[in-house]
Amino acid sequence: MPARPRYPTDTQPTIEVRPAVGRFEDLATIVGTRRPDAEGCWCMAYRDSRVPNRERPAYMRAECSGEPGPGVLVYVDDVVAGWCSIAPRARYRRLLNSRTIPVLDDRDAWVAVCFVVRAGYRGHGLMHHLLLGAVDHARAHGAAVVEGYPVEAGGSRVDVISGYVGTVELFERAGFERAAPTTGHSGGRPRWVMRRDLSR
Repeated sequence: MPARPRYPTDTQPTIEVRPAVGRFEDLATIVGTRRPDAEGCWCMAYRDSRVPNRERPAYMRAECSGEPGPGVLVYVDDVVAGWCSIAPRARYRRLLNSRTIPVLDDRDAWVAVCFVVRAGYRGHGLMHHLLLGAVDHARAHGAAVVEGYPVEAGGSRVDVISGYVGTVELFERAGFERAAPTTGHSGGRPRWVMRRDLSR
């Protein structure tokens, strides 16, 4: 069995963020599963959790078949290492019906809702690369504003499960500002609406 890919620590790797368009197999490496019943999130929780498990891979394959695609992937020395879901708010059914995350205005903000970095690559700042790449991707497709709904970490460590939405600190480092509190929580931690206006 080949060794699991890991972040290189003896060289300065090349890190690139690329759109998921045309890269379904790489997306599947990050968010998919090898189980025959296709159990797993497949990053559908915000898009449409009503889609049956077995149909989720096909749904995301279709999303990857055309612009703007469902998000961006980060590569380390050409090995896929992580994922960020970024799309217009209107593409996320869960957000359209959210009782915990407020809508701030009538602009269809693009939203970075989820981050996944694969084991062996965590702890090297790849979420920061993903977020900046997601903003660039949104800008390239005409976005005027980008939002995220991360947790308030307060300088403490956030576990992988709770941290899939990112942290306020991560978003602040990428030029986002606190726009409004939410009534939502992840891992018992409060979440904020973080916003970056690209029209300025």
